[in-house]
Amino acid sequence: MNIKIKDHNLIIGGGILIFLLLIMGVSFFYLPHSVTEINTKLKLSAPSFSYFLGTDNFGRDILSRLMKGSQTAFLVGLISVGIGSSVGVFLGAISGYFGGKIDEIIMRITDAMMAFPGILFALMFISVFGVGIENTMMAIGIMSIPTFARITRSGFLREKELEYTKAAKVRGASNFRIIYYHILPNVLSPIIVAGTMSFSNAILAEAALSYLGLGVQAPNPSWGRMLSESQMYFMIAPWYTLAPGLMISLTVLALNMMGDFLREYQRR
Repeated sequence: MNIKIKDHNLIIGGGILIFLLLIMGVSFFYLPHSVTEINTKLKLSAPSFSYFLGTDNFGRDILSRLMKGSQTAFLVGLISVGIGSSVGVFLGAISGYFGGKIDEIIMRITDAMMAFPGILFALMFISVFGVGIENTMMAIGIMSIPTFARITRSGFLREKELEYTKAAKVRGASNFRIIYYHILPNVLSPIIVAGTMSFSNAILAEAALSYLGLGVQAPNPSWGRMLSESQMYFMIAPWYTLAPGLMISLTVLALNMMGDFLREYQRR
């Protein structure tokens, strides 16, 4: 199907996402100011030509910290979705293809995982293994495993009964070849859509954990941590709170719009 100009989710979501990725890309090579240097004389300065988005309660440049924080947000999203999708797709493929007791065991495990609210599981995980970005990514990745497992299982249950799968078995193809070379490519579309949605959920989860002081640790910038540090200054320096809140909102909006577009495109 051709992509029409009326696909607003693609145009708006894709445009915002490209803009955010450009900000992240630039942050690897250039930042207007240091993200950690403290200058109390500039504490809570209003936006100006020198400090485009103003400064925080330590006199640090908010724009530079937002740019640096974009690296954290996208890194957490990428790694956590990578963990969740790789493990979830593997379990879902094994469960859907072989069925029987294997399917029953895997599905009961995923049911048990889904019984816990995601953020509660992340809090439990971090309380056991400690705070930090590595454990944050691991916790968020584990949270997303059941979603990928169920979607993959559903696709395999459908595809394994089709003629091309049966023909591959008759030709003597191994289970491994049937799973990864015949069935998996045909169930990738819903997995990709789930990955897009999980990416936005991961960024939100990281922001929430950092807001609670359990994610990225100071002085490293994180949008969630910036939001937490700025809330008590909202009345006197609203730009301090609005900047990280807007970045989180725009990122999640863009990813959700792209996910909606991919879902609709898949149905055409």
